[in-house]
Amino acid sequence: MAVFRADDLQRLDWRLLLISPIALYYRPEVLTKDVTWFASHGYLINHFDCRTWETINDMHTALATELTFPDYYGRNLNALNDCLSDLVVPDDSGRALVFSHYDQVAHRLPDVAWSVLNILAIQARHFLLFGQRLVALIQSDDPQIKFEPVGACPVSWNGSEWLNKNRSL
Repeated sequence: MAVFRADDLQRLDWRLLLISPIALYYRPEVLTKDVTWFASHGYLINHFDCRTWETINDMHTALATELTFPDYYGRNLNALNDCLSDLVVPDDSGRALVFSHYDQVAHRLPDVAWSVLNILAIQARHFLLFGQRLVALIQSDDPQIKFEPVGACPVSWNGSEWLNKNRSL
């Protein structure tokens, strides 16, 4: 289990996960430096060139191919969420998904681009519960790119009082 310890607070993965499992990059050399760090710490690395994603189908093909999704992959966002939950993430290091030129897919398919980041953030939180680290490094050629928050957690009722009738007096 890849737990962090008090002396890990300067590690790149710790600093990234402290804020969000999704990090934006503008300069390719900064991204390359961080990808090198992740690789040197045993992370599995997957690269995606989003310039080739003209359509949502192109995106699903690239993700399914690089991440070796099963043949029955449904090629929709729900299926993406399901298949990401089955990713192999090494217990002693982690996995980094690197998306280059993400601004292009964000321009072509803005809702899909945000949804993918949201799914990645939710899955990263899921993996952390099991001591596994999943991060997404998102490079953009647009230095002003912004996304709405991802991976939001609702404030919900506890399991015993979740139903309204269980909170009635």
